Amino acid sequence: MAAFVVGLLTVVIFVVMQPWEIFKDTTPTGGDMGAHVLVPAYLRDVLLPEGRIAGWSNDWFAGFPILYFYFPLPAFLIVALDVIMPYGVAFKLVAVGGLLLMPIGSYILAKGIGASRPIATVAAAAGAGFVFLESYAIFGGNIKSTMAGEYSFSWSMAFSLIYLGFVFDDARRGNGFRARSALALAAMALSHIITTMLVAPASLLLLRYPNRTGRIVTWVAGFALSAFWTIPLLTNISYTTDMNWVPLRFFGSPEAGGPLPTELWLILPLAVAGVAVSVWKRYTIAPLLVIGLLPVVVFPFLEGKLWNGRWLPYFFFMITFFTGIAVGAAAVSVARRWFGAPRSWAWITLAAAATTFLPFIIGSQSAPGWANWNFSGYETKPAYSEYDALMNTIDGLPPGRVMWEANSELNRYGTPMALMLTPFWSEGHPSMEGLLFESSLTTPFHFLNAAEMSIAPSNPIPGLPYNGFDLERALSRMDLFNVSYYVTFTEEATTAALNHPEYELLATSDPFSIFGLPQSELVVVADFEPAVFEAGDIGIVDRARTLVTDPHLVDFEQVAVEWYADPANAQFWVAEDGPPAWRRIDESLAGLRDASPI
Repeated sequence: MAAFVVGLLTVVIFVVMQPWEIFKDTTPTGGDMGAHVLVPAYLRDVLLPEGRIAGWSNDWFAGFPILYFYFPLPAFLIVALDVIMPYGVAFKLVAVGGLLLMPIGSYILAKGIGASRPIATVAAAAGAGFVFLESYAIFGGNIKSTMAGEYSFSWSMAFSLIYLGFVFDDARRGNGFRARSALALAAMALSHIITTMLVAPASLLLLRYPNRTGRIVTWVAGFALSAFWTIPLLTNISYTTDMNWVPLRFFGSPEAGGPLPTELWLILPLAVAGVAVSVWKRYTIAPLLVIGLLPVVVFPFLEGKLWNGRWLPYFFFMITFFTGIAVGAAAVSVARRWFGAPRSWAWITLAAAATTFLPFIIGSQSAPGWANWNFSGYETKPAYSEYDALMNTIDGLPPGRVMWEANSELNRYGTPMALMLTPFWSEGHPSMEGLLFESSLTTPFHFLNAAEMSIAPSNPIPGLPYNGFDLERALSRMDLFNVSYYVTFTEEATTAALNHPEYELLATSDPFSIFGLPQSELVVVADFEPAVFEAGDIGIVDRARTLVTDPHLVDFEQVAVEWYADPANAQFWVAEDGPPAWRRIDESLAGLRDASPI
């Protein structure tokens, strides 16, 4: 019965994900997912032929380190499937793969803590119900977040449940090293680092069980298997950009900026009962309580690079999971009291699983529509002919970087990020805007540029000194970034470019216009001796604090943004380090323009 129920739950999730659209040979779109399609393709076409898993790409942000700071395992899976099926189909299957693993992951976890098969089966139904939560769309783990582009998080979360189930089982049984636990740990780390930061330390509580050497060897082996990617990530993390996300600050539903979805209020008492049952039955739940409650405990205090919404899916999951434990335990109790024959237990287990799962799927309203929008692909959107014509027009131009006008109405092509794929559809035409914002140090500067070249820019990084639409001011920015083309979308931007003598209309592809920009050089020689920014003494402890809090440190990136805000500074360079003979300046930039000509 357990295998049947878990399999049925997986099939239900897959059906909701619109398999008839998944198996169409189209390119997935929707939210971030519509831009994510570039990354595995780059791994397939460039990195792997060079014998690399990470490297440098010029496709976005005037160059950025690709797959150094984003998670390689899902991309590898897509490339592997692409060998036997169309790329779009492979991508879509992997995109839903993490969701499909949630029922089996929940079952393995329940068995790992010591639950019987009937109780674990109902817990699997609760875990499957978790993916249908509707109250948030960016934290991770559920269908809405996955469709928004968080499919790597879904994989990692599913692997984390499998890892915990395996390692709990090993600890309870006193097993030594088991390869399955190490493999699950490595898969979790290679799919997402945020989940690993929460789950792996919590599992250290298992050291109190016999044969702790087995646990230690498992952890060492798991992290050794992922070290080819995790070690470069950790050693190069200082080269990432802080997006300065505003912390959630209200205790309520995620829509109101808090950690407690209203859709979970009714089952919260059942979750508490599930914890009580687990304690009474002596299940191994101490690490689960840490994993589930720590996101809420630290919620009011996190305000650094680790955004305080990122761990909340584990709080939500534990509420649903322990609800399943409670309902499953109640079903077993009823079966024992009223039905002596074990054959009757299967039907009671099935009824309990259905009772647990059905309210979640009945309450889900947006999942099928969102999956349909994403997986039907770019090619089926009503405005696809406009999009395809633009990409073909760009492909016919000489190579050069493309700056395009940001606008939310670009969503009619599948996602507002649709034009990020100029390097995907055309040869030699990198897009200045890309995804994976944290991966590039040039990200803040690009969005300052976009604010000057878009009528309705997104301005996604809070606190930057954005300016309004100003094509004259933007010219020096485009020169600095060696941009060749400017693509307008709105009539206002098109008219402004037509009326500016240095924007040359090259082509039109309704509703877009493509303008050539003044020729610039990829490499230029300094006219004046650079100055070196001399920061205060910022120690390693202060640097570590930025992960969880904002100590308001003045670093080179902040000074660079201030320098960039004034185009008159363009000839007077600031360096993070340099020879002793170069002048030193502080964050005020005083004396910057007192430089000697070279």
